[in-house]
Amino acid sequence: MEVVNALGRRKSAIARIFVSEGTGKITINKKDLAVYFPSPILQFVVKQPLNKLEVADKYDIKVNLCGGGFTGQSQALRLAIARALVKINPEDKKALRAEGFITRDSRSVERKKPGRPKARRRFQFSKR
Repeated sequence: MEVVNALGRRKSAIARIFVSEGTGKITINKKDLAVYFPSPILQFVVKQPLNKLEVADKYDIKVNLCGGGFTGQSQALRLAIARALVKINPEDKKALRAEGFITRDSRSVERKKPGRPKARRRFQFSKR
């Protein structure tokens, strides 16, 4: 198997990944997964598609992650991993879609509008 690459986005985070056959090592920006995401919840989120297909120790994953916060980054990485797994084996798409890993979450921060303090908040109103 040659190297398969994929892209995942969430909010303003972008994850570019390169998947090759290996022992299950995930390297993010030249750091280990446990070092980059110390929280076990975020590590779980990243590994969800791999655990769903039971291939967590079959592939080595190199990741370039930029933008956003840690939650958005972990979810962007989850999407990228799911897309790469579908590229490797298209039959897996149905199982991953059922769990919601293939769907891009398009929600992002709404822009601030002129004449308002925030996107939807209005300045305090008083009759007198």
